[in-house]
Amino acid sequence: MAIVVKLTQKLERGFKPWKEMYMQNAGKLEAIGGKLIFAGPHAADDNTMEVIIEFASPEAMKAFKEDPEITAARKAAGVIMDQSVPTPMGDESFWL
Repeated sequence: MAIVVKLTQKLERGFKPWKEMYMQNAGKLEAIGGKLIFAGPHAADDNTMEVIIEFASPEAMKAFKEDPEITAARKAAGVIMDQSVPTPMGDESFWL
């Protein structure tokens, strides 16, 4: 059962370092069963961003959350981890 999560993140250094980090680590996300659907900063605040990720299973979502390498890369890119807010989306969600 796939799970789609909206992740609101606060950043210390803007969106560009986060984007660079993602490009370097996209394979790790895919290897644990995650797929990036969307990532972008708020128009009025480059230090606030939204990410939409589809996880293949609850186990994949847990693996993302608990992976020390992914966590370290996110921190190094400026993610303020204690201000990240994950929101699982409902089963009736869809995208085109």
